[in-house]
Amino acid sequence: MLILLIFGFFDTGAPLFFQLRMGRNKRLFKLVKFRSMRKETKSVSTHLVDKAMLTKFGKFIRKTKLDELPQLFNVFLGHMSLVGPRPNLPNQEELITFRDIYKVYSVRPGITGLSQINEIDMSTPEKLAIMDHEMIARFDLKFYFLMIFTTISGKGFGDRVVKN
Repeated sequence: MLILLIFGFFDTGAPLFFQLRMGRNKRLFKLVKFRSMRKETKSVSTHLVDKAMLTKFGKFIRKTKLDELPQLFNVFLGHMSLVGPRPNLPNQEELITFRDIYKVYSVRPGITGLSQINEIDMSTPEKLAIMDHEMIARFDLKFYFLMIFTTISGKGFGDRVVKN
């Protein structure tokens, strides 16, 4: 992580990125990630961000999922788990509505989960909430480690940057 921090410093001058997210029972917490976009990028869902905002180093760390490593601090602090629904922004009203319906906020959010390995991101809020609900229903120790190993093996992706 130290090496990525140094490269990130040379890339943007501010290698860490902090963003308010919703956790278990809708409690807000500050999520920490390696910065993959320029500092002036607005705090919105990733699929609403212009691809031009990604830095060269940012493309690499997003593709390799290394931008997620600092979230281990969020896991250590108890805000997140390794596996669970991805924490959303507090301004993603449509997703919040669907996650309320499907009781997704009853568990800690995670760094990876069923939606990520099935390539479902926050651009499809109802589909995401349904998949999160399915993951919660299937949750056990075997499933937990299956999600971790599937992610490490390279299946799935983080939230896509799709706007041009």
